[in-house]
Amino acid sequence: MPPFLMRCVTTALSLGVVSWILPGVTITSISALLVGAVVLALVNTIVKPVLILLTLPLTFMTIGVFYFIVNGVAFSIAAWLVPGFIVSSFWWAVLGAGLVGFVSILVGGSRRPQQPKRADVDIIDVRPS
Repeated sequence: MPPFLMRCVTTALSLGVVSWILPGVTITSISALLVGAVVLALVNTIVKPVLILLTLPLTFMTIGVFYFIVNGVAFSIAAWLVPGFIVSSFWWAVLGAGLVGFVSILVGGSRRPQQPKRADVDIIDVRPS
């Protein structure tokens, strides 16, 4: 399975779990869940690196704590773009983004990248005797 598609599936599972756990994050339908997962994966791939770069001094000064705010902003952008993906407030977005990340690690962390198979090679000594 391609990595982006695998990320979307993992995000969809995580988003479903988070909407079930948190009362401030609501998904109204399966289609909203799937579109929300794709949009969230795209926002995390395209917009989030720009946000990280722009807020790097503030993230550095807060010893990384501001990164949670960046995650919340990315989560809010995805919720704003997708009808049926509703986040009650910014703090629910921060908490939802953190939980989506945590659940994604739990769901997707069990898969390991496949290592290329190594051919068995015999070593031949070519030194003159």
